[in-house]
Amino acid sequence: MSANEQVVRDFIAAWSRLDVEELVGYFAPDGTYYNMPLSPVSGHDALRQFIAGFAGGWASTEWEVLHLVSSGDVVIAERVDRTVTKDGKPVDLPCCGVFELEGGKIRVWRDYFDMGTYMKALT
Repeated sequence: MSANEQVVRDFIAAWSRLDVEELVGYFAPDGTYYNMPLSPVSGHDALRQFIAGFAGGWASTEWEVLHLVSSGDVVIAERVDRTVTKDGKPVDLPCCGVFELEGGKIRVWRDYFDMGTYMKALT
């Protein structure tokens, strides 16, 4: 396993702890998160606020990695994010994340998922 693959696997595992500071620490200081189809968020302060905003509504989350491949500084992880909201609603969301890394940090993360699947699970 490459060092970049390990960083992404560690980052995915860290989500289960819902520790916003830990998650932000995986990003380069000017790192960018594209949570498709929403607008991108860049920099530790904005990432901290954005991640806390949606993860704050979660009671728990475990992300199952289905496939993980890499080439150089790019790692692609197909997964199912299994989340339970604070009001007890389960959300199983298929996702595909594309990570660009530099120096062991995430420079860019693009996460692709179907918003309809997510919203339907919340109703």
